[in-house]
Amino acid sequence: MTAPATKRGYLAGLSRNIFLIALASLFADISTEMLYPVIPTFLTQTLHATGSIVGLVDGAAQATQNIIQGFSGAISDKLQRRKGIALVGYFLAAIAKPLTGLSTVWQGVLGARLLDRFGAGTRSAPRDALIASSVDEQDRGRAFGLEGVGDNAGAFLGPLLAVLLLYALQVDMRGIFYLAVIPGLLAFLMVAMVTERPLAIAAKAKIDVGLRQFPNPYWRYLLVTALFGIGNSTNAFLILRTQDIGASLELTILIYAAFNLVAALVSYPAGSLSDRWGRKIVLLGSFGVFGLAYLGFALTRQVLLIAGLFVFYGVYQGTFRAVGRAFAADFVPDHLRASGIGWYNTTVGLLQLVASLIAGQLWDHVSQESVFLFGAIFAVAGSLALIVLIPPAARPDAAPQ
Repeated sequence: MTAPATKRGYLAGLSRNIFLIALASLFADISTEMLYPVIPTFLTQTLHATGSIVGLVDGAAQATQNIIQGFSGAISDKLQRRKGIALVGYFLAAIAKPLTGLSTVWQGVLGARLLDRFGAGTRSAPRDALIASSVDEQDRGRAFGLEGVGDNAGAFLGPLLAVLLLYALQVDMRGIFYLAVIPGLLAFLMVAMVTERPLAIAAKAKIDVGLRQFPNPYWRYLLVTALFGIGNSTNAFLILRTQDIGASLELTILIYAAFNLVAALVSYPAGSLSDRWGRKIVLLGSFGVFGLAYLGFALTRQVLLIAGLFVFYGVYQGTFRAVGRAFAADFVPDHLRASGIGWYNTTVGLLQLVASLIAGQLWDHVSQESVFLFGAIFAVAGSLALIVLIPPAARPDAAPQ
């Protein structure tokens, strides 16, 4: 009989932990995204940095976050502790925010951003392992989707809060960095209330966290992610492009907020669809959205079109973040889950650093349009790799032999 399945509520199967972690992601991203659309302007106008420096700062910061996830995930699996490691990361990220506002040279911004993203990287893999272990496998996409709703809703509210503070309350740009510590600490409190469930195979986990323990399909998935990632540079270039064609800082921040609102609205439905249709088809759709958006950024200089493309790009953001990590979790067994998700995010971060450094050089020495054409080309390459390397009906939830 199928009646019970058809009557499941929209949020059925999601535990209290999932809602707490979603709230933590909401507050953490409010803290981060209050600053993110302001940092490129702060670097270029206040500290007089170049486009290459913008790419270096943001690419290095994002790479730090994702590289650290691989190591924090491995440590989390060895110790079989998720919550404590995540709490350390949330705290470091919160206290790093005011340091950016204290910077008088771009190197200071770089150092503050590295500490911030070090904290974010420390927390992410154990947090994602908490998500995966707090629901049944059939609800995993929805669980990651709900966390993505919190993350992207915070990314929507953060820029709006920045606009309110900058233009309505006349807070100076440095003051925004100082105030961002408040939602960061609220995120820490949400995770402090999460209940961690011990794994039944803790003893095995302490010896089976080596990279060789991952199954071959997992490595093929990382190869797909890496190929796509070569063209996936920091969103700071989208912000700079929007301002370059004539949008004010206020309008740019509002467009960026709308982009994150779309990502928030898409995240949970995308995760839910991936539970029903399979991760591959939904992820492939996100690659297509990315390619179309980047192609559009390369071909137009109309403010309204750029704004529409930026908002459309939110469909990619919400889908890729939820489904990409859920797919990585599918490929590894429970006792390697933090490591598996961590090294997936490390791959994303390393390639984003490469992509951002390339984009910075293209921006300064070729043209702005070349940054986005380059990204569109590798979106096609990543899509083809996903089709060829990942079986259509892959359900890889199995331990390596």
